[in-house]
Amino acid sequence: MSKVGSRTGGKAAAGGVSHATTLHVRDYCLCLATRQAARAISRRFEEAFRPLDLTSGQFSLLMSLNRPEPPTLGSVANLLAMDRTTLTANLKPLERRGLVTSQADPDDRRSRRLTLTDAGRRMLQAALPLWERTQAELNRRLAEAGADPAALYKGLRAMT
Repeated sequence: MSKVGSRTGGKAAAGGVSHATTLHVRDYCLCLATRQAARAISRRFEEAFRPLDLTSGQFSLLMSLNRPEPPTLGSVANLLAMDRTTLTANLKPLERRGLVTSQADPDDRRSRRLTLTDAGRRMLQAALPLWERTQAELNRRLAEAGADPAALYKGLRAMT
């Protein structure tokens, strides 16, 4: 029996893992808890951005481009913890809407630079109050649950 199984006790189910172990994983699995929280948090931001026809992922992508100098596709992919192929697919609807442009890097033609257009900046300006309101609500809920939002952010960043 695994350490978890021996700690939680209980008879093993037909598959060899006890129901008590299943309950332990349900209650203490960091992966499960973060996935559940991520889905719930994403739903709140999706609802907030819906009037702008913007997703939470698109908001994060637009915000990642809000820099003094146009970033490379690779640096944005690293920041958002996604592969370049996924980032490229996520950029296409934003490019079609005229919110973002992509052009070859003049210093390295193999690399692409991403730029927020004026329309993209206006979209961020419109989305920011929605983000601030939703973020404040989530922080309030965390505080009500006895969690320290700053400590939570620090811990989550340590995982990346």
